[in-house]
Amino acid sequence: MTPTELSEALRAALAAAVADGTLALPADALPDSVHVERPRQREHGDWATNVALQLAKKAGTTPRALAEDLAARLAATPGVAKVDVAGPGFLNITLDAAAAGELARAVVEAGPLYGRGDAEAGTRINLEFVSANPTGPIHIGGVRWAAVGDSLARILQASGADVTREYYFNDHGVQIDRFARSLLANARGQEAPEDGYGGQYIEDIANAVIADAVAAGDPDPRDLSDAEAQEVFRSRGVERMFGEIKQSLHEFGVDFDVYFHEDSLHESGAVDKAIARLRDAGHMFEQDGATWLRTTDFGDDKDRVVIKSDGDAAYIAGDIAYYLDKRERGFDDVIIMLGADHHGYVGRMMAVCAAFGDTPGKNLQLLIGQMVNLVKDGQPVRMSKRAGTVITLEDLVDAVGVDAARYALVRSSTDTNIDLDLDLLARATNENPVFYVQYAHARTAAVDRNAAEHGVTRDAFDPALLTHETESALLGVLTEFPRVVAQAAELREPHRVARYLEQLAGAYHSWYAATRVTPLGDEEVTDLHRTRLWLNDATRQVLANGLGLLGVSAPERM
Repeated sequence: MTPTELSEALRAALAAAVADGTLALPADALPDSVHVERPRQREHGDWATNVALQLAKKAGTTPRALAEDLAARLAATPGVAKVDVAGPGFLNITLDAAAAGELARAVVEAGPLYGRGDAEAGTRINLEFVSANPTGPIHIGGVRWAAVGDSLARILQASGADVTREYYFNDHGVQIDRFARSLLANARGQEAPEDGYGGQYIEDIANAVIADAVAAGDPDPRDLSDAEAQEVFRSRGVERMFGEIKQSLHEFGVDFDVYFHEDSLHESGAVDKAIARLRDAGHMFEQDGATWLRTTDFGDDKDRVVIKSDGDAAYIAGDIAYYLDKRERGFDDVIIMLGADHHGYVGRMMAVCAAFGDTPGKNLQLLIGQMVNLVKDGQPVRMSKRAGTVITLEDLVDAVGVDAARYALVRSSTDTNIDLDLDLLARATNENPVFYVQYAHARTAAVDRNAAEHGVTRDAFDPALLTHETESALLGVLTEFPRVVAQAAELREPHRVARYLEQLAGAYHSWYAATRVTPLGDEEVTDLHRTRLWLNDATRQVLANGLGLLGVSAPERM
């Protein structure tokens, strides 16, 4: 019996109580579904619910009286072994072994679909993440968003959402000028500009720009005037740098559906259009020769300049136009992932959202990620071989590999700083969380191979035989996977899936140590062995499904 089936049984018991007059509530006052959860203490049963406490007052009865009535009705449900009333009116429900064990077959039959749901069905989501400036390799903060953002996209899709992954290409602004000047200075053997960029990658890009120009039959840009040379290094250098960023992300398992160019907002008139929309709504005003958005009407701490007194657009002008552009492309929810230095961005952008008549926190959702620190040999790692001043995606992958990097970056809540111990992540030990989970999957595959060699087949399945305490515990964890995925999607917290996988791996390793799928010595193969093979398969499937949501491989051997 799955949690959904148990919830439906509880809903049916409530409906029956309404129908016979025991529960003095109109039928439409009953919840669409009854929430059940695993008790904290295993001896309290398989599932618990507080639905009696939620409904009793409305029905003019006591929670315990309602709970006792529901317990009597539910006890007659096939698959329910017993129902206890605890405290003021909690229901603790114990399933019989057959009902609990039936989940193993349900998981195997569902395969890759197990854990998927429809809570986000019908929602079009634009998920923007990474969006690093195209002036250098992706630094470690951006790498965290690459791992978390891609995992969140997968989890939202597993919950039924239509997700578009979008990268905002910051190709409009002074940072691009500084990048071009840095390339030109390097190409001519000069010192980098005081406000420019350094590192080996600048030399690599500068040399590539020269080679590309010569190969295309164009003049060597070093021989052009400063203005002409800078334009060549701007156009070719940004293109080359962004190509490297895309390739690095692809090798990290992250690809985007849309690469949106900031410059297009200004060239297409989107900025003027957005300002006109807000002016028509009465939210713009003129002061001191500048054009302002009255964001204080929507909770911001001060009003914001949109067009400066010199006629140039302020940075927020592009943000306003970009948000409107996403909404006009038909997205219901706009989710933007931002670095730790963007806390001040939240109030103004939520005000922009409200000014357009949208709902802050729904139509616009901003996720702020905290810092990542790398540690090796007990000491902080601060310098990159290539970028010089920051640790990059390539540095992390070179140190621990894609799987360990992605998993380690996803398994902590984004609102906390994390320290990644590179020595730990490179170890093949249970202290390394990604190894612990991947090894559990590899172990399920090994059990499968061993079972085949010993003639253990899947032609029998008797869930009533799964009575060992470790089997009950393992089935309980397997049951939780759909709820965990749905909650991770709802709260935008992929780390919940990673932590769940570690719990599942622990339950599986305990089961593996206490039971056998294959017979010992001259023992005959029994239906218990065959049924346990189904449970092994179910665990293997859920581990693979969960790792897939994080973009981490599920190895067959380790």
